[in-house]
Amino acid sequence: MPQPDTKNMVRDAAENSTDTTSLATIPWKSYFPDANLQALIAEGLDHGYNMQVALTRIQQAEAGLYLSKSALLPSVGAAARIDHTRFSSGSGGTDVFGYFSNVNSLGITASWEADLWGKLNSQTKSKYAAYLNTLEYKKLIQTTLISTIAKSYYSLMALDEQLRTTKETIVLLQKSTETLQALKDAGQITAAGVEQSKALLYSTQLSVFDLESRIRQQENAICVLIGRAPGAIDRGSINDQKIPSTMNGNVSVRTLANRPDVKQAELSLQSAYALTDAAKAAFYPSFSISTLSLGFVAGGVSGFFSPANLAAEIIGGLTQPIFMKGQLKGNLKITKAQQEEALLTFSNTLLVAGQEVSDILYSYKSLVNKNEWRDKQVESLIKSVDYTQELLKAGEANYTEVLSAQQNLLSAQLSKVNDKLDQLTQSVSLYKALGGGVQ
Repeated sequence: MPQPDTKNMVRDAAENSTDTTSLATIPWKSYFPDANLQALIAEGLDHGYNMQVALTRIQQAEAGLYLSKSALLPSVGAAARIDHTRFSSGSGGTDVFGYFSNVNSLGITASWEADLWGKLNSQTKSKYAAYLNTLEYKKLIQTTLISTIAKSYYSLMALDEQLRTTKETIVLLQKSTETLQALKDAGQITAAGVEQSKALLYSTQLSVFDLESRIRQQENAICVLIGRAPGAIDRGSINDQKIPSTMNGNVSVRTLANRPDVKQAELSLQSAYALTDAAKAAFYPSFSISTLSLGFVAGGVSGFFSPANLAAEIIGGLTQPIFMKGQLKGNLKITKAQQEEALLTFSNTLLVAGQEVSDILYSYKSLVNKNEWRDKQVESLIKSVDYTQELLKAGEANYTEVLSAQQNLLSAQLSKVNDKLDQLTQSVSLYKALGGGVQ
């Protein structure tokens, strides 16, 4: 199978696209203008343990690439040898081990395999692709870390806003309970109305403890992300966070190619083809210089370094595989299968990336469309609470209508906070899905 030009595949697929801008090209400091969030992201990139692991993988890949390149160079070393041999004078002789010889040598030796068919070069290409893959892995960890920190930060502010809204509702419910108690004392309603009002008040007060616990847990989770001991997190208000009103839906394949996971899949494909080329080259003869030496050889140390004792030796060989127990054929079949797997993985990764971006854009559009109707809902419920309280005082409404209006208002206000959180989260997800945050 011929090796595909993956870069041209991406370029050709994007020719008909009109998309000329990408969120991925925006630096994360510009995309997240909140100063507190910027500080958290910077701390996470500097001290987060996931980033540290990614850096160690790069170091390992660099070492592997260095070893692969070194295989193309000759091996050179210094060698010293002393041969001392003793033997007898032969049959009938009386001098046992009386004769001896000395051969002393000192010099430089080298060995080298000529890469005639590109086997070693293909292996180096595979290692280089693996090295680039680790760089993309670091980018993937970086964009994931930025996304996770931002989402966690927005979730923390959303919990703050929900807590604030809940406490405001508690004040409202306390006043409502006092009003119902006064009406009960005046004989206008029964004690059941007062107790139901208190039950709603107590239920709302209980939710405060849950929210406070979730806030602490969210703060601790952010601390772990940025490599900090658990503690408080400085933050702003979710109401101050700006959300894009629209997002461009024309996302080209060229844009998706900026994603680290897509680049990783492409590099894995390149590595697989290089390993297949190396497996094919293993069938051809290999030429190597097994011994190349230059130095001095003499029987004694006297005048050892004289030109008369200078010696050189070269031993070369040509090896053609004949019978390798099917190892070469089996290895070639394996690399071809791995090559096909890498191609399928690359195609699927690109397809899944497009689906992810499309899903996010559609969800974001639906969330934005909620804003107008959610505002109208909250506005109507605020009026409903005011009207029912006035009607209750006038004796034209019952306590269940008041409690229901108050409960519905709290639910709508909390849903409004969740709506904004969802929009912020989707904007972060789109930024990550397009490969943003690695600039």
